[in-house]
Amino acid sequence: MKGENLLLDTHVFLWWRMNDASLSEQSREAIATADLVFVSAASAWEVAIKSALDKLRFPGGLEKAVIESGFEKLPISFVHAEIAGSLPPHHNDPFDRMLVAQAITERLTLVTNDRRLEPYDVSILWA
Repeated sequence: MKGENLLLDTHVFLWWRMNDASLSEQSREAIATADLVFVSAASAWEVAIKSALDKLRFPGGLEKAVIESGFEKLPISFVHAEIAGSLPPHHNDPFDRMLVAQAITERLTLVTNDRRLEPYDVSILWA
C-alpha cells in the first residue's frame, strides 16, 4: 500500500516477525511497501502482560523487534487515551480499543484480523 501509513495489530506484528502463514500475502505485501509502519506501545504492553501470564513467549523484547523490522514505535498520548475511552463498546479489549483510537487520531490504516473492530469508523486492512 504505497503511500499509506499502517498500524499493526499485535497479532499481525507477531505473525510478521515469525513469518507466520496466518498473515495473508496481501497484508505482507502492504506492510513491505508501506511508507511507514507503526507498532503501538499498547502492543508492547499487551505482549508484556501475556508473557507474564505465560500465555506468550517473545524473547528479546518487542521494542528491539520493532526496530529490527524497520518499523516506528507509536507512543500512547492523552488524546489517544481519551478517544479510546469514548469509543462505542463494540469491542471490550482495551488494547484493541487503543489501537483503533490511535489509527483514527493518526490517520493510519489498522492491519488486523479481528472482525470485532469492523463497526468502528477506522480504515482497516484485513490480515
